[in-house]
Amino acid sequence: MAVKQISVFIENKSGGLAAITDELAAANINLRALSIAETSDFGVLRLIVDDVFEAGNVLRENGHIYTITDVIAVAAEDKPGSVAKIVSILAEEGISLDYAYAFFAQSGDLACMIIKVEDRIKAKKVLNKNKIRMLTEEEVSVL
Repeated sequence: MAVKQISVFIENKSGGLAAITDELAAANINLRALSIAETSDFGVLRLIVDDVFEAGNVLRENGHIYTITDVIAVAAEDKPGSVAKIVSILAEEGISLDYAYAFFAQSGDLACMIIKVEDRIKAKKVLNKNKIRMLTEEEVSVL
């Protein structure tokens, strides 16, 4: 179960994020999750969207540089300690996170954590063994 994440490289200047989100909105692409990391010169915008293919088309047509990466989406109860449990299980198995971010489901009782790890196969085995629910791309797109 892999979820496709789009990473867009943007200049660190006023309006960069607005331009990209406006372009995606105009194409009726729904953002499910968003994370941005920045340096003094540029930022990396990470997106989970409801239509990766169309989002890629929109970004390319508007001259943006982007990549598509497989990440893992993990379901967690929306309560204290849920994230700690997941990252502790991975840490105990020697799996380091490259990065992670979370968002909440519309129902309000579920949180979704997006994780990027070097060894996705090992991470999935560990999560399965510990009965941590992973979400499909379709599930994430309708949360």
